Amino acid sequence: MWNTSLYPGARIGHILCAAIILNWMMTLPAAARADRPNVIVIYTDDQGSVDAGCYGATDLETPGIDRLAASGIRFTQFYAPAPVCSPSRAGMLTGKYPPNAGVPGNVSSQKGNGGMPTEQVTMAEMLGGAGYATAHIGKWHLGYTPETMPNAQGFDYSFGHMGGCIDNYSHFFYWAGPNKHDLHRNGEEVFHDGEYFPDLMVREASQFMAENKEDPFFIYFAMNAPHYPYQGEAEWLAKYRDAGVPYPRDLYGAFLSSLDARIGALVDAVEALGLRDDTIIIVQSDHGHSTEERAHFGGGSAGPYRGAKFSMFEGGIRVPAIISWPGHLETGGVRDQLAHGSDWFPTIAEFCGISLPEKSVDGKSLVPVLKDINAPTPHDVIHWSTGGGKNPQWAVRQGDWKLIGNPRDPTAPEGTELPPLMLFNLAADPGEQTNLTATNPDQLASMKTLHESWAKTLEKK
Repeated sequence: MWNTSLYPGARIGHILCAAIILNWMMTLPAAARADRPNVIVIYTDDQGSVDAGCYGATDLETPGIDRLAASGIRFTQFYAPAPVCSPSRAGMLTGKYPPNAGVPGNVSSQKGNGGMPTEQVTMAEMLGGAGYATAHIGKWHLGYTPETMPNAQGFDYSFGHMGGCIDNYSHFFYWAGPNKHDLHRNGEEVFHDGEYFPDLMVREASQFMAENKEDPFFIYFAMNAPHYPYQGEAEWLAKYRDAGVPYPRDLYGAFLSSLDARIGALVDAVEALGLRDDTIIIVQSDHGHSTEERAHFGGGSAGPYRGAKFSMFEGGIRVPAIISWPGHLETGGVRDQLAHGSDWFPTIAEFCGISLPEKSVDGKSLVPVLKDINAPTPHDVIHWSTGGGKNPQWAVRQGDWKLIGNPRDPTAPEGTELPPLMLFNLAADPGEQTNLTATNPDQLASMKTLHESWAKTLEKK
């Protein structure tokens, strides 16, 4: 296990949750801990709904992601916990809907600002309590104070940036105010000027795995790509331009392929250590592609779906998601059942033989679905809500029906006004083009009731 005595700050999170963790450890036979699978969760950033070869993209090269799909199971109706960065990450790491995790919207990227409440139990705390060495590598964006940074949220080791994005060579955060350097190792600022951040991530993760290969480990490998700034490698950019891929798709594609190459390198490192059959690897995008000015107003694709990042339309929340565990799960599998980012928490717990924390989670284990293609979706209803104030954007899905409240569509022409409620039948209209609120009043009323009942539970918190 990672030697946390070398990093005093790394013990903060364990101290805060000592009682919970001790309780878990007392229930686990010591001999069983060493036999548990390693877990790597790869979280990509602003990757479009269909932006991988295995999801149908014909103009992008993603052999690393496609390799995981070929060796595992790919979901076609997988949803991010939120259409923006921080709440999506909080939802995945806690197994909760973002408002229940205390992160309804994006967290400040400025040093000295807090984020996800420390009383939340993270995946790292759950696995760490069962004897896993735990590492955060990459983007955090869940708090920039000692008590809300990774080492205080269950991670023995942390390397990466605390804010929403960085320049991949200078490692400066830049989107608002003065540029500020943001690269940290276990809470302490470090400098790797000129070194490509995706390469640093692979190097750090590979070293962590090598030093912990005798014990089970968990790595949260949170990539800052293809999030802006688009900084793909020159060879990829030349390749896409030579192929006639138009701007800004060429910039986005070059960065996505650069990301994909690092995913391939990470898997190679796992294989080189002889750990591939003992390691669960999950890859998921945090939400849909960006159409922001800093992202050249686009480049990513939602394919047949409407919307993008910041939107509750499918293009904002339906994301690529794959799980691979050779020898234990089907290879080349596809699942059409509904699934949600919060589901990884209980799924990993079940695969690793760990009891869930006493605090409730919203996610449902996907193990039955992964084991049986005919298993029903574990979700009767899925909820979303993002942003603060009296009129947050929200959505609810039940079966084929989906209702969006206070909708936002960043892909619509400027000046487009949307009605406050939009109802869709996704089986008949996956592109969400026909609003059925006027023609299906009973369904509208039912879906509104589902949301309002759920929203009241949030008001009590």
